[in-house]
Amino acid sequence: MPGLDKIIEELLESYRQDGLINPAGEANLPSKKSINGILRELTELAMPGFGEMDPLDHDNLALITAERVNRAARNLEREVEKSVAFGVRLENPRGTKPLRRCRAAAELLVRDFFSGLPELRRMLALDIKAAFKGDPAAKSMEEVILSYPGLEAILVHRLARFFWHRKVPLIPRMMSEIVHSKTGIDIHPGAEIGGSFFIDHGTGVVIGETTVIGSNVKLYQGVTLGALSVKKEEANRKRHPTIEDDVTIYSGATILGGATVIGRGSIIGGNVWITSSIPPNSTVYVGSADQIMGQRH
Repeated sequence: MPGLDKIIEELLESYRQDGLINPAGEANLPSKKSINGILRELTELAMPGFGEMDPLDHDNLALITAERVNRAARNLEREVEKSVAFGVRLENPRGTKPLRRCRAAAELLVRDFFSGLPELRRMLALDIKAAFKGDPAAKSMEEVILSYPGLEAILVHRLARFFWHRKVPLIPRMMSEIVHSKTGIDIHPGAEIGGSFFIDHGTGVVIGETTVIGSNVKLYQGVTLGALSVKKEEANRKRHPTIEDDVTIYSGATILGGATVIGRGSIIGGNVWITSSIPPNSTVYVGSADQIMGQRH
């Protein structure tokens, strides 16, 4: 097409001036397409048969599981190796680290990850039971697995959390953003979340990096567990709230600040704005347009 040569030259110049390219001659960055495929494989390992077009053959379950574990491990190891190499470059741009050491680190990480899958399934079973028990509209746990976006977001978070905890760059954030785009639920992989966690409806839920959530907590749509400040110098501080056990937070509530603690057994009503701690067994709700009411149980 006439005139494209000049545009190509300008693009190449912008690459030289502004960067923002995956640099040639160095280890490639993780592939978003590959991470997406790996998440599908891991979801099938966590909940076998629920994503298949054909019924699961129980007679071949051992063989199918072995094939799936080996395939997912190979694919994941490749992407983790890229991430480890990126982390090395980030920490020491001019240094070198033999590729075999990055590969060895990736092998160890992936093996540790897969060894934790049985425990992840145990946690996931608690999340499914919490959703079934906590939503009168749920007719079966199978319905929860097949149709609840909150469960998908929690599953991916529990997968991504391992890599965040082990300081693997890129991959945990990629995982969380893939499921965010599908469900509308934004959970930072750094958030610490206990068992029997339920997000009902889920659209617009935001859970920040340093959030700590206890067990048996229920959130509704539009809840934000966020920071009071987004200053870069506070990156290594606890910026997001702590939610203790047995807390319910209704839709549209905003709870901010690293020092903010929602006490055990509390109920937070819809659309409230909280920036200070709430005692255990409290009810906080909006009494009128200009008044927030608090009532101790």
